[in-house]
Amino acid sequence: MKPFFEVFSSAFLLTIARYFIIAGIFFLVFYLLFPKSLLRNKIQSRLAGKADFLREMLHSSISSIMLAIMAVFALSDGLRPYTLIYTDLHEYSLLWVPLSLLLTLIVHDAYFYWMHRILHHKKLFKITHLVHHQSTNPSPWTSYSFHFLEAIAEGGVMVLLVLVMPLHPLTLGLFALSSFVINVYGHLGYEIMPKRFRNSFLFEIINTSTFHNFHHLKFKGNYGLYLRVWDRLMKTEHPDYVKEYDRIQNQRFGGV
Repeated sequence: MKPFFEVFSSAFLLTIARYFIIAGIFFLVFYLLFPKSLLRNKIQSRLAGKADFLREMLHSSISSIMLAIMAVFALSDGLRPYTLIYTDLHEYSLLWVPLSLLLTLIVHDAYFYWMHRILHHKKLFKITHLVHHQSTNPSPWTSYSFHFLEAIAEGGVMVLLVLVMPLHPLTLGLFALSSFVINVYGHLGYEIMPKRFRNSFLFEIINTSTFHNFHHLKFKGNYGLYLRVWDRLMKTEHPDYVKEYDRIQNQRFGGV
């Protein structure tokens, strides 16, 4: 067994590198290289400032520490007897890898929705979730900008996942990567969904960057991470979300 610090260091470096590389690429493209040509995609007309970006990077660096600790705990030898992690890729059908990845995202969406609702309770909001909501106009750097207690709660989904379903380390890695990319898209500040998406059945199910941006702007409603399902089921979707999405797409395409 490797020493804890060695394992933690690797997990932390992987987590923070993922944050700065992926969020950095999106920030470079949308905020530095092509902000004028992508102006029609901008959800809020105003711009966040350098102080906002620096604050978000600082909190995200602290969050990366907490997320790394939770990941190490989820994969630790102490918890291993209670988990369903398997290391032989052929122990299950190879089709289980993409299927289990989809299931991890569905479980995570439910986990996030209810955790998010709890964090919006008035007794918890000011001491935890307010840090994230300081970014009323989110950018890619907002994606991990949490209070350290919220970061621990966010990382708790990894522990839940390894306890409830058989998962290969490859699937866990793909989950961490895909969930973060979707997270960055949710905080992008720009809408990039294609025009046809609006009239497809997927629009009724999947969240957009506008969906989560509206949550940062209004502070209430739109609590889901990947899907609209829980918000629609629990009647917490903001009533003006679709109107706002249509406004952005009309701004981009001249009609939806």
